[in-house]
Amino acid sequence: MSPKFERCTGISQSRLDLLHKLIEVGEISQRALQREVNIDNAAVTRHLKQLEAKGMVSRRKNPDDNRITFVRLTTEGRERIDALCQEKKEFIAQVLKDFSFDEQDLLSDMLIRIQHNLKNIHY
Repeated sequence: MSPKFERCTGISQSRLDLLHKLIEVGEISQRALQREVNIDNAAVTRHLKQLEAKGMVSRRKNPDDNRITFVRLTTEGRERIDALCQEKKEFIAQVLKDFSFDEQDLLSDMLIRIQHNLKNIHY
């Protein structure tokens, strides 16, 4: 389902994860952002450069330590995320269009339980 959603919206799940974290925190160091979303450093850098080129995020060096880069959403980035959230709602509505509300609730409950079980598997 993710590849289909990515084709519909033109944005990857990794980038959505980065953007959602930026909504939550406002401004964050690039290193902390990388740890929060659990994406490797090179990928985060690549995603942020592309998002910056599209005007969705801005980056600035810490004036006290040039090794640290802070990242934040731009106004355009916030607007684009709002639009993506609406697109996601519409996409999910299309995916679940022939499911009753009871079936949707049951599916949601089962997926939550699966997610919980996955978190509790230790290897």
